[in-house]
Amino acid sequence: MISCRVQLVTMDEMWLYHYDPERKQQSMECQHSGSPRPTKFRVQKSAGKVLASIFWDQDSILLTDYLPKGQTIKAEYYSSLLVQLKDILKEKRSGKVTKGFLCLHDSAPAHRALATQKKLAYLGFHCLHHPLYSPDLAPSD
Repeated sequence: MISCRVQLVTMDEMWLYHYDPERKQQSMECQHSGSPRPTKFRVQKSAGKVLASIFWDQDSILLTDYLPKGQTIKAEYYSSLLVQLKDILKEKRSGKVTKGFLCLHDSAPAHRALATQKKLAYLGFHCLHHPLYSPDLAPSD
C-alpha cells in the first residue's frame, strides 16, 4: 500500500430535492388519441428537499449526512460531523496517511465558528483557507 504524507478531505453541502412519484407516474399514463387530456394540477418544483453534507477525498466519498428536518447547521452539529469523519478516516485510511489531514470546506458561519475551529484543532485537522467566491476555483462545482 502506498502511503502519502497528507490527505486532503473536501466537504460541501447541497440541497437534494425529492419528487412525488405518484404525480410523475400519473403524467406518464398512456392515453388513447381521442381521449381528453388529463387535468394537471399546478406543477411543483419538488415534494420536499433535504440538505446533504458530503465529505470526500481522492479515493471515494467518506461520509454523507442528511440534516434532520427543522434543523440548521450550527457549530455543534458540524463538530459532531467532524468527529464522525475522524472515526471513518481512522477506519478507512489507517496506515495510508502519515502526517495528517487537510480539510477544505467553504466559509459558512458554522465552519468558521470558534467551537468548530477548536474541534478541528483537537481532532488534528489542518484547514486550508477557502478562497473568496471564484467560479473557476470551486473544487466541488
